[in-house]
Amino acid sequence: MAITAQMVKELREKTGAGMMDCKKALTEVNGDMEAAIDFLREKGLSSAAKKADRIAAEGTTSIYVNGNEAILLEVNAETDFVAKNEGFQTLVQELAEHLLATKPASVEEALESKMASGLSVADHISNAIAKIGEKLSLRRFEIRTKTDADAFGPYLHMGGRIGVLTILEGSTDAEAAKDVAMHVAALNPQYVSRDQVSAEEVERERKVLTEQALNEGKPENIVAKMVEGRIGKYFEEICVLDQPFVKNSDQKVRDFVNSTGGTLVEFIRYAVGEGIEKREDNFAEEVMSQVKGNN
Repeated sequence: MAITAQMVKELREKTGAGMMDCKKALTEVNGDMEAAIDFLREKGLSSAAKKADRIAAEGTTSIYVNGNEAILLEVNAETDFVAKNEGFQTLVQELAEHLLATKPASVEEALESKMASGLSVADHISNAIAKIGEKLSLRRFEIRTKTDADAFGPYLHMGGRIGVLTILEGSTDAEAAKDVAMHVAALNPQYVSRDQVSAEEVERERKVLTEQALNEGKPENIVAKMVEGRIGKYFEEICVLDQPFVKNSDQKVRDFVNSTGGTLVEFIRYAVGEGIEKREDNFAEEVMSQVKGNN
């Protein structure tokens, strides 16, 4: 069967594979479009398998807002260079839109879900791996909803190295919500307010601070007062509402949020690669091995 340019174009649009790969696939299966798709999927899965043991700790965070729904996700790649690739950025956007529309409960469920193309998310990523040439992975995502009376604050720092989504309840001031997200990106608090910190964590910190004060030789009768003062500083370190606002250090974040008439109910903060063990490579040795391999 003659393989036409239109057939190659159609297969390329359905799979995202290269033009020559599409032509080869159609030739191998005598023009059967579905069989050609399977051929390329198998090739993509094979390519992905070879990269399975690599460490993907680079990549990007991304935020997609659609009305009263928003998603923050992290998609990983092996190198920062590929993370800036247009094909990678397109993949991230496609994943964000699909996940927000389908709302899977977990990454595992997300990978099994079917995209508009008929491919599962896992296969769609595998096709991107075959095309881009690096291990890629959907690491995590969070989906949130709000009402018309609330505001999302999406903020991406350093081109997506850090992504933050805040939710202001009872305020439609999106700029203020974004300013709080910027603050969260900069100071990396762990909680919104003190009441979210467990009693066990506070007591553990109190014991540490008490021992510190006693070891400094402070009289026991003033240690308790000193410890309570230091506990206040501890809350400033971990609770966003207790922190001096990055855009106005004379004002607490709590006061800034109150000025909007709303309440900060939640923030989500992702930093690319946090918690992933990155392999330490000897760059000079890697370059030399490539030079020798090309000789």
